[in-house]
Amino acid sequence: MLHLNIVDETGPLKAVLLGRAESNGPVPKPEEAYDPKSLEHILAGTYPKEEDLIDQMEGFADVFLKYGVEVYRPEVIQDCNQIFSRDIAFVIDNKLIKANILPDREEEFEAILHVLDYILPEHIFYPPEEVHVEGGDVMPWHDHIFVGTYTGHDYPDYITARTNQAGVDYIRQMFPFRTVKSFELKKSIINPRDNALHLDCCFQPIGMDKGIIHKAGFLVEQEYQWLVDFFGKENLFEITKEEMFQMNSNIFSISPEVIVSEQKFTRLNTWLRKHGFTVEEIPYAEVGKLGGLLRCSTLPLVRE
Repeated sequence: MLHLNIVDETGPLKAVLLGRAESNGPVPKPEEAYDPKSLEHILAGTYPKEEDLIDQMEGFADVFLKYGVEVYRPEVIQDCNQIFSRDIAFVIDNKLIKANILPDREEEFEAILHVLDYILPEHIFYPPEEVHVEGGDVMPWHDHIFVGTYTGHDYPDYITARTNQAGVDYIRQMFPFRTVKSFELKKSIINPRDNALHLDCCFQPIGMDKGIIHKAGFLVEQEYQWLVDFFGKENLFEITKEEMFQMNSNIFSISPEVIVSEQKFTRLNTWLRKHGFTVEEIPYAEVGKLGGLLRCSTLPLVRE
């Protein structure tokens, strides 16, 4: 059995579900894109090749094996993008919550049912239909849970708006002993440099007390300021608009000391090493073209 346990973003990782890129499907038509970054690469003819995606994800899996992490993978669905397992479910404490994702992606959840067999059924939760919440927006951090959201009246018009107010309320109700702090994110369908698809596209806590952040990803300056005050300015690595676009805040912590990062994130990786982190650099930029990176590809199940 898998004894789910996730209380934060950085505790020593024991078990993880890593997405997969096999049978990723043909290049989508522009109108089929889920996010503006994928759309940009579809239009530019630079959409990633399946073999490159597979290579990069296997490189990520190798790092997990190096650190003794148990790695689960979804079953392969023909012609389906199954890279971003963070979108389909997430774990907080000992509860796995199924994300109510875009309807087109429902079969991605079915591809992890063999993993759910290792989890007690009473620890698996299915939110009601009106609750929209995706794992990229949800970050447990000790006695807090940070949640990215968009509550504008035009929410239904944005395919990039993934977690709604009902999602925030649901997390509050499920975890009454935690402080749930929500953050309004900036959304754009057309400009990927102005779109924070999920909270992890503009913020992520690392180590014991540090974080990576991008001010312009937040719609409300006071909410950004709350995080600065919470972590302390000296503990935050502030990324540029271009670094947000390249997904510098979407790295992944194997433990408080070890971070998996993209090899081209030179400025970030230098800062991390300067602050005592071990940085496992891997090529992951082809995956990044699809609008997600290292954190998005993982669904942590057990941390120490």
